[in-house]
Amino acid sequence: MAYQAGGQRPAPWPAPVSPQAQEYLRDYAALVESVPFPSLVVDHRWDVVLANSAFETLFRGVGPHPSAMPGDNFLRFVLFHPDAASVLGDHEARWCLPMLAHLASALERHGHDPALQAVRREIAQDPLMEAAYRQGLPHWMRAMGDAAVEHDGAVRPLLHPDPSWGATDCRIVDETPKSLHVLGYTRLTMLPQGRRPAPRAGHRRNRRPAGHLTVVSTPEG
Repeated sequence: MAYQAGGQRPAPWPAPVSPQAQEYLRDYAALVESVPFPSLVVDHRWDVVLANSAFETLFRGVGPHPSAMPGDNFLRFVLFHPDAASVLGDHEARWCLPMLAHLASALERHGHDPALQAVRREIAQDPLMEAAYRQGLPHWMRAMGDAAVEHDGAVRPLLHPDPSWGATDCRIVDETPKSLHVLGYTRLTMLPQGRRPAPRAGHRRNRRPAGHLTVVSTPEG
């Protein structure tokens, strides 16, 4: 469960740190809460250890899920929650594929991490996702290069529940200070880039079957 910067759901940061670091993190939580844009702090598993009120507002319409809530693990939310496409525009191409690429990179660095391995097993249980991960994703990553696993600076669509945002693009900005990086955390903030044209009638899908990908074609044969 994420540490809530607004103080409604206080909990200790999950990593064991010194009293001095705990004081820093408490102050940092207040800083994140002061930001008017969705902002979150994650570890290498994408467990959300801190999220501000703007982040909570962005995902306020998301239904319950046993293992893929956005405030618990953002990687699992993007990949497995059936409501993800109701908030993350162009969900498969612009959100799922970059997160799958990041998962592949994280497994290279933290291959024995049980949480990452659990995500990998869940992908393997779905034939379409497994085919996309094993066959389609390598081709996509070669075409995209380093950008496939780079979040900082990426522009991705959002479908914000607040009508003043509406359908918009957001730029993801990595705002991780050195003190946070040393503790193994990354901070990402979503900055709106202006309104986008509304999706055509019948084009937007509010829910999707959990775990299914269609945008990564697999090689024939």
